[in-house]
Amino acid sequence: MGWKRLGTEIVHQGPVLTVRRDAVRLPDGTAGVYEHVAVEDGVRVVALDSDGQVLLVEDDFYLQHRRMLHLPGGGTDGQDRYRAALRELEEETGLTAAHVDTLGVIDPLPGLITARTHLMLATDLRPGTMRRNGAEVGMTVHRRPLPAAVAAVRAGEITDAGSVTGLLLASRDR
Repeated sequence: MGWKRLGTEIVHQGPVLTVRRDAVRLPDGTAGVYEHVAVEDGVRVVALDSDGQVLLVEDDFYLQHRRMLHLPGGGTDGQDRYRAALRELEEETGLTAAHVDTLGVIDPLPGLITARTHLMLATDLRPGTMRRNGAEVGMTVHRRPLPAAVAAVRAGEITDAGSVTGLLLASRDR
Protein backbone atom coordinates (compact mmCIF):
# COMPACT_ATOMS: atom_id res chain seq x y z
CA MET A 1 0.00 0.00 0.00
CA GLY A 2 1.29 3.44 -0.88
CA TRP A 3 0.02 5.23 2.24
CA LYS A 4 2.03 5.41 5.46
CA ARG A 5 0.74 6.66 8.81
CA LEU A 6 3.36 8.76 10.58
CA GLY A 7 1.31 9.55 13.68
CA THR A 8 -2.23 9.87 14.94
CA GLU A 9 -4.16 12.27 17.14
CA ILE A 10 -7.56 11.62 18.69
CA VAL A 11 -9.69 14.68 17.97
CA HIS A 12 -12.81 13.32 19.69
CA GLN A 13 -13.61 10.12 21.54
CA GLY A 14 -17.20 9.27 22.38
CA PRO A 15 -19.13 6.13 23.30
CA VAL A 16 -19.89 5.26 19.66
CA LEU A 17 -17.08 6.72 17.57
CA THR A 18 -13.60 8.17 17.58
CA VAL A 19 -12.48 10.95 15.24
CA ARG A 20 -8.80 10.71 14.33
CA ARG A 21 -6.40 13.02 12.53
CA ASP A 22 -3.46 11.11 11.10
CA ALA A 23 -0.21 12.54 9.84
CA VAL A 24 0.43 10.55 6.67
CA ARG A 25 2.82 10.10 3.79
CA LEU A 26 0.72 10.02 0.61
CA PRO A 27 1.39 7.53 -2.18
CA ASP A 28 3.27 10.26 -4.11
CA GLY A 29 5.64 10.71 -1.14
CA THR A 30 4.33 14.07 0.12
CA ALA A 31 3.25 14.64 3.71
CA GLY A 32 -0.40 15.19 4.50
CA VAL A 33 -3.23 14.95 7.00
CA TYR A 34 -6.03 12.39 6.85
CA GLU A 35 -9.08 12.71 9.10
CA HIS A 36 -11.37 9.74 9.62
CA VAL A 37 -13.91 8.17 11.94
CA ALA A 38 -13.22 4.91 13.74
CA VAL A 39 -16.45 3.06 14.47
CA GLU A 40 -17.24 -0.61 15.03
CA ASP A 41 -18.44 -2.92 12.27
CA GLY A 42 -22.13 -3.40 11.69
CA VAL A 43 -24.59 -5.96 10.38
CA ARG A 44 -27.71 -5.88 8.20
CA VAL A 45 -29.95 -8.94 8.18
CA VAL A 46 -32.05 -10.21 5.29
CA ALA A 47 -34.54 -12.29 7.29
CA LEU A 48 -36.65 -14.47 4.99
CA ASP A 49 -39.67 -16.33 6.30
CA SER A 50 -40.96 -19.62 4.88
CA ASP A 51 -43.28 -17.72 2.48
CA GLY A 52 -40.40 -15.76 0.91
CA GLN A 53 -41.31 -12.57 2.78
CA VAL A 54 -38.44 -10.38 3.94
CA LEU A 55 -38.65 -8.52 7.25
CA LEU A 56 -38.03 -4.80 7.06
CA VAL A 57 -38.11 -2.22 9.81
CA GLU A 58 -38.99 1.44 9.57
CA ASP A 59 -37.88 4.08 12.01
CA ASP A 60 -36.73 7.65 12.41
CA PHE A 61 -33.19 8.59 11.40
CA TYR A 62 -31.93 11.73 13.05
CA LEU A 63 -29.43 12.85 10.40
CA GLN A 64 -31.78 12.24 7.47
CA HIS A 65 -34.72 13.94 9.25
CA ARG A 66 -37.11 11.24 8.07
CA ARG A 67 -38.35 7.73 8.57
CA MET A 68 -36.48 5.10 6.62
CA LEU A 69 -37.37 1.57 5.63
CA HIS A 70 -34.38 -0.78 6.01
CA LEU A 71 -33.21 -4.22 7.03
CA PRO A 72 -32.81 -4.97 10.74
CA GLY A 73 -29.29 -4.35 11.92
CA GLY A 74 -26.85 -2.27 13.89
CA GLY A 75 -23.42 -2.42 15.46
CA THR A 76 -21.69 -5.68 16.29
CA ASP A 77 -21.08 -4.58 19.90
CA GLY A 78 -17.92 -6.69 19.94
CA GLN A 79 -19.72 -9.87 18.86
CA ASP A 80 -18.94 -11.93 15.78
CA ARG A 81 -21.19 -11.15 12.83
CA TYR A 82 -23.41 -14.23 13.32
CA ARG A 83 -24.22 -13.46 16.95
CA ALA A 84 -24.65 -9.76 16.20
CA ALA A 85 -27.06 -10.56 13.35
CA LEU A 86 -29.17 -12.80 15.59
CA ARG A 87 -29.16 -10.22 18.39
CA GLU A 88 -30.16 -7.32 16.13
CA LEU A 89 -32.87 -9.36 14.39
CA GLU A 90 -34.41 -10.38 17.71
CA GLU A 91 -34.09 -6.93 19.32
CA GLU A 92 -35.76 -5.15 16.40
CA THR A 93 -38.32 -7.70 15.13
CA GLY A 94 -38.97 -10.10 18.00
CA LEU A 95 -37.83 -13.02 15.84
CA THR A 96 -34.75 -15.18 15.82
CA ALA A 97 -33.39 -17.59 13.21
CA ALA A 98 -32.14 -21.17 13.20
CA HIS A 99 -29.81 -20.47 10.26
CA VAL A 100 -27.60 -17.46 9.56
CA ASP A 101 -25.31 -17.30 6.54
CA THR A 102 -23.06 -14.59 5.14
CA LEU A 103 -24.24 -12.85 1.96
CA GLY A 104 -21.24 -10.52 1.73
CA VAL A 105 -19.57 -7.48 3.24
CA ILE A 106 -19.41 -3.84 2.17
CA ASP A 107 -17.25 -0.87 3.03
CA PRO A 108 -19.99 1.80 3.05
CA LEU A 109 -17.72 4.87 3.24
CA PRO A 110 -14.11 3.64 2.88
CA GLY A 111 -12.64 7.13 2.64
CA LEU A 112 -14.26 8.29 5.88
CA ILE A 113 -15.02 5.41 8.27
CA THR A 114 -13.22 2.22 9.26
CA ALA A 115 -16.41 0.16 9.74
CA ARG A 116 -17.52 -2.61 7.42
CA THR A 117 -21.11 -3.82 7.19
CA HIS A 118 -21.62 -7.59 7.21
CA LEU A 119 -24.64 -8.66 5.20
CA MET A 120 -26.33 -11.73 6.61
CA LEU A 121 -29.15 -14.05 5.50
CA ALA A 122 -31.37 -15.40 8.29
CA THR A 123 -33.82 -18.24 7.64
CA ASP A 124 -36.00 -20.64 9.62
CA LEU A 125 -37.43 -17.77 11.66
CA ARG A 126 -38.86 -18.38 15.12
CA PRO A 127 -40.41 -16.25 17.86
CA GLY A 128 -38.00 -14.45 20.14
CA THR A 129 -38.07 -11.42 22.43
CA MET A 130 -38.15 -7.86 21.12
CA ARG A 131 -35.77 -5.55 23.05
CA ARG A 132 -35.57 -2.21 21.32
CA ASN A 133 -33.46 0.63 22.67
CA GLY A 134 -34.67 4.18 23.31
CA ALA A 135 -33.95 5.34 19.75
CA GLU A 136 -36.07 2.51 18.33
CA VAL A 137 -39.32 3.00 20.24
CA GLY A 138 -41.26 4.11 17.13
CA MET A 139 -39.87 1.33 14.95
CA THR A 140 -42.38 -0.73 12.99
CA VAL A 141 -41.92 -4.13 11.33
CA HIS A 142 -43.03 -4.79 7.75
CA ARG A 143 -43.04 -7.92 5.59
CA ARG A 144 -42.71 -7.82 1.83
CA PRO A 145 -42.07 -10.48 -0.77
CA LEU A 146 -38.37 -10.34 -1.65
CA PRO A 147 -39.09 -9.16 -5.23
CA ALA A 148 -41.22 -6.29 -3.83
CA ALA A 149 -38.40 -5.29 -1.48
CA VAL A 150 -35.98 -5.23 -4.43
CA ALA A 151 -38.53 -3.12 -6.35
CA ALA A 152 -38.53 -0.72 -3.37
CA VAL A 153 -34.74 -0.43 -3.76
CA ARG A 154 -35.10 0.37 -7.45
CA ALA A 155 -37.83 2.93 -6.69
CA GLY A 156 -35.62 4.72 -4.14
CA GLU A 157 -37.85 3.79 -1.19
CA ILE A 158 -35.04 1.77 0.45
CA THR A 159 -31.78 3.75 0.37
CA ASP A 160 -29.62 2.50 3.27
CA ALA A 161 -26.44 1.09 1.66
CA GLY A 162 -26.40 -2.15 3.66
CA SER A 163 -30.09 -2.77 3.02
CA VAL A 164 -29.79 -2.06 -0.71
CA THR A 165 -26.82 -4.38 -1.12
CA GLY A 166 -28.20 -7.10 1.15
CA LEU A 167 -31.52 -7.25 -0.67
CA LEU A 168 -29.85 -7.31 -4.10
CA LEU A 169 -27.46 -10.07 -3.02
CA ALA A 170 -30.28 -12.13 -1.48
CA SER A 171 -32.38 -11.85 -4.62
CA ARG A 172 -29.66 -12.98 -7.05
CA ASP A 173 -30.22 -16.70 -6.35
CA ARG A 174 -33.98 -16.58 -5.81
